[in-house]
Amino acid sequence: MTNPFDDEDATFLVLRNAELQHSLWPRDIAVPDGWETVFGPQSRRACLTYVEENWVDMRPRSLVEATGGRGDAAVDGARR
Repeated sequence: MTNPFDDEDATFLVLRNAELQHSLWPRDIAVPDGWETVFGPQSRRACLTYVEENWVDMRPRSLVEATGGRGDAAVDGARR
């Protein structure tokens, strides 16, 4: 059986959770609790492009809030 997440010909959604993390998701699989659809249904490529353009800060929302929105350099400096 082929992995539905790897099917280049399938239709996908982009999901986002409360931590603002994104996930590429096959349209035919139920959206899990705690996630919302923010893009799609579209081609796998279009969904990946959306993720690349819109999920620019990989840090979870809770970490961004805990550090006052500072980038990694500021967090690293605060540890010293």
